[in-house]
Formats: sequence, C-alpha cells, structure tokens
Amino acid sequence: MRLLMVAPPGAGKGTQAARLASHYGMAHLSSGELLREEVAAGSEIGRDVAAYLERGDLVPDEVVIEILTKPVLDAVEHGGYVLDGFPRTLRQAEEAHRVAKQVEGIELQAVVHLAVGHDEVRRRLLARARREGRSDDTGTTIAHRLEVFDAQTRPLLAYYAGRGLVVDIDGEQPVEKVFADIVDALDSLRAGRR
Repeated sequence: MRLLMVAPPGAGKGTQAARLASHYGMAHLSSGELLREEVAAGSEIGRDVAAYLERGDLVPDEVVIEILTKPVLDAVEHGGYVLDGFPRTLRQAEEAHRVAKQVEGIELQAVVHLAVGHDEVRRRLLARARREGRSDDTGTTIAHRLEVFDAQTRPLLAYYAGRGLVVDIDGEQPVEKVFADIVDALDSLRAGRR
C-alpha cells in the first residue's frame, strides 16, 4: 500500500501514520523526522534545514526530495509506505507524480486527509511543546505554520481529489476512532480495487 497523510501540523499525521505502517506492514516515512535527523547529525543539509524549521517555513522542494528519494524506493520494495509531511506543496506533488510515473509501483494509492480545525491544532501543538520541549511549537510559529499550510499544502487536496485519491477523515475524534475510520476507508478502497 502507498499512502500520503495530509493535515495541518499537529492534526495527528505522525500518530496515525505510525499506526497505519504497523497495521499494514509498511514504512512510515516522516519528512519532518528525516529533516530533524539531518539537523541533529549536523550535516551540511541539516545546517541549511535548521533555519527553515526554526521559522516554521517549508524546506525547499529539492532538499526534501533529495532526502526522501532513497527511503521511498526502499519502502516500495518492502511492503509500501505511508508518507507523512511530503509532498507539502503543489510543485512537490507534481514533481513526485512525474517521478512516480517513471518507476512502476511507486505511485500513491490513497491520500488520507485528517480534517482538524485551527483551534484544535493550536491546542494540540501547545500541549506538545510543553510535553516534548519542542522549540518549533511556539504560538507565533504555530500561527505561521497554519498560514503556510493553508496557502501551500491545502491546495494538494484539490489536486489529489481530481485524481480520485482523497479519503476525508474527521481528525478531531479520539485517536482510536480516527484510526478505525482510516482503516475502514482504506480496506474498502482495497476491496474495490481487487
């Protein structure tokens, strides 16, 4: 299975992606985690990425694509993937689709959209900042990240809906209910494709 999670920051993409990866036996590829690993390693890419993350801006497309290419290709060979945080822009989605058409078996099969309102996102992110000490979860940065999401990532939903890939899920429900709804929707899709 090859999935993409789309939702505002703090909506539960990482939580649900990890659960889906375990449930379906596929890789969970979090662009945020991969980027933070580069920063922690102090690599040249990591130093460039650090400034973007601190401001809450999106990391340039070519950097994210460079970091994710090998993990996606590896995942396809081992049961599939669930992408968490990439693509985040229409340009990234179009580029990923162009590349995917050239390599058999890597195109997305579904896009899971977790619908969560801005007030709930703010509440969750501020709680995460307190719990995990995340320096990128300040009130100002959260507001900026939501603006970036609305301007640059939300348009992905129309793009993928046009390809018949979007599965809308109410992300404001309890974690278990969100997961159950996603699995039900994906299993229905898989049954319809057989």
